[in-house]
Amino acid sequence: MIDATVFVVDDDEAMRTSLQWLIEATGLPVQTYESADVFLASYQHGQAGCLLLDVRMPGMSGLELQSYLTRQGYRLPVILITGHGDVAMAVKAMKAGAMDFIEKPFHDEDLLRSIHHALACDEKHRAGHLVRAELAQRLAELTPREHEVMTMVTDGLSNREIAAALKVSAKTVEAHRAHVMDKMRAESLAELVRMALLMAPEPLL
Repeated sequence: MIDATVFVVDDDEAMRTSLQWLIEATGLPVQTYESADVFLASYQHGQAGCLLLDVRMPGMSGLELQSYLTRQGYRLPVILITGHGDVAMAVKAMKAGAMDFIEKPFHDEDLLRSIHHALACDEKHRAGHLVRAELAQRLAELTPREHEVMTMVTDGLSNREIAAALKVSAKTVEAHRAHVMDKMRAESLAELVRMALLMAPEPLL
């Protein structure tokens, strides 16, 4: 997890310090912030890591910060730290995209396990993003007709069915299909289908 950082946002200075010591003891870089506004002023979109976030804070609350990050398209995994009375809110936040919540008082092992899971998910997402970017470049090389053929092929249509739908000959479809396989660098139909699935819109969770 190169350059992955745990970002801690909590208005309680003692809690921030305790969390920083705990997380740094595992060898992970940590940055702490006393408010959501201070975090937003510092964080650069795209930085790798995860966000450890207190639910209740003065000013912008943890839930408001999480909602803002989601609206802005930030995919930084969020772990919420909650008091006993905040569990219902935390569950609601998870339905809105947060990855996990840890209820106070928590065991260090539970928190660290959640952090490592969040960092692994962030790393997996970033690797997938690079693959999708490469596939998008290949897709851009297709002509509009080749794009049509690829969509129909990956939807399971046969050459004959595609030919009928496009009102062209089966040989023309075969030629388009060969060009698609070549430009997408797919060695099999199964690989082409996997590429199409990778380029489908990602879920928020």
